[in-house]
Amino acid sequence: MPRRSFWVAVAVGTILNLINQGDRLLAGQPLDIAKLVLTYLVPYFVATYGAVSFRLQAQRDDRRDQR
Repeated sequence: MPRRSFWVAVAVGTILNLINQGDRLLAGQPLDIAKLVLTYLVPYFVATYGAVSFRLQAQRDDRRDQR
């Protein structure tokens, strides 16, 4: 799961950084490091939360079906 979340964060974070800071990058201006870091962390945490909550719900459903 962490590996999949990492790759989601790389893909989504890169796209979002190009959207949000692409003009600065093309102009040769320094990037905002806080925005850069957060733009990768947010998709990582969202992907991880989604995967964990899906697995937990699937486990609850399996337990309910076994009764």
